[in-house]
Amino acid sequence: MLTTERGVVEEWLSEFKILPEASITSYAVSLKEKTTLVSALYEVIQEPQSELLEPVCHQLFEFYRSKEKNLRTFTLQFLPELIWCYLSVSTSRDLQSSGCIEALLLSIYNLEIMDEQGHSRVLSFTIPSLSKPSVFHEPSSIGSMALTEGALSQHGLSRVVYSGPHPQREMLTAQNRFEVLSFLLLCYNSALNFMPTPSLRSLCQMSSRLCVCGYPRQHARKFKGVRNRIPVSAEFMVQLLTGIYYSFYNGEWDAARRALDDVLYRAQLELFPEPLLVANAIKASLPQGAIKGTKEGTKCIQVEIAPTSSRISRNAVTSMSIRGHRWKRNEENDANNDSTDSGNLVIPEISVTNVSGDKIPNGERVKSLTENDAQHIQAMQDICSEARAEGKPEIRRQKSVRRLLEDGVTSPGRVQC
Repeated sequence: MLTTERGVVEEWLSEFKILPEASITSYAVSLKEKTTLVSALYEVIQEPQSELLEPVCHQLFEFYRSKEKNLRTFTLQFLPELIWCYLSVSTSRDLQSSGCIEALLLSIYNLEIMDEQGHSRVLSFTIPSLSKPSVFHEPSSIGSMALTEGALSQHGLSRVVYSGPHPQREMLTAQNRFEVLSFLLLCYNSALNFMPTPSLRSLCQMSSRLCVCGYPRQHARKFKGVRNRIPVSAEFMVQLLTGIYYSFYNGEWDAARRALDDVLYRAQLELFPEPLLVANAIKASLPQGAIKGTKEGTKCIQVEIAPTSSRISRNAVTSMSIRGHRWKRNEENDANNDSTDSGNLVIPEISVTNVSGDKIPNGERVKSLTENDAQHIQAMQDICSEARAEGKPEIRRQKSVRRLLEDGVTSPGRVQC
């Protein structure tokens, strides 16, 4: 460790002790800009034999149990590196050099599982329903969803999964080690949007080293130091994948890509179904080209957000529109029939006043109409006249007139009002 970095860490340890209570908020905000301090603290954590490691861990714990959110976030950014240092030291069975790191991890765990009143905290997670749109999917894109009685009874109901209460731990053992570390990574993932780029890079590097140590891939990755296999749990690997997936779209594409391949490699060797499912889903959803962050801001996942306004088309098919379409089609067919008949046929004019049986001028013979037939045709003409006067459509009685012509008139044609 360089002398300048050591001086930065010592100054950081001393200035917080003499800091007044009123200046803690402004001090917590200013920590984000101290990149030299962050890199120096990483150097201290990576050296288990450093004499500054114990006071640094104590200072980070003081930050985390304070009520300032920025101070708690400052401590959380070092959590991946702290976990890797603890696991790497625990494989060598040199537990004395990792005692302060273990105490810090246990202290953060015991603080998170208890609320302000000292009761065990129960975390709840709501599983979204696929029948409702979200920023990740549209119900219409999934396919046809049959509205059965069972589906309707479950519509609108949200499934809630609970985590906890978690027991307090006084020390880390082989039985509870990954239960505690998985919960700590859960707390880290809940604040991923506040994590700086060095913290995300540290998470990806820790995931790669942890998954390939002691396996043939370690030679390909050129990792030195730890050569023993470090056991992991399926739940712990799922929490790792959550942070890796976030790192893809926030400036750490290359490191996240290597970490995803290494986690998938370890999950295949261990035959863990949950990490295999999550890792393959992440790998299938990645774009072909690399997404890199810019100075203006980090890249995000592009999704289609459902609009808040209704998207019902004005041309929606309803019972009224179907009925209107049928009427319109019938009127068009009638108009086509009329134009065809008038263009090809010559409708003869039938005189209903000549009932004596005389021949009409066109030379066709007409049978004598009875008095009742003449009155019937005259009544039909009166009805058509009244319909025209009232503005109603024409009344066509083609079938009845055809029967009348078959009975009384031999001339073909159609009576038209």
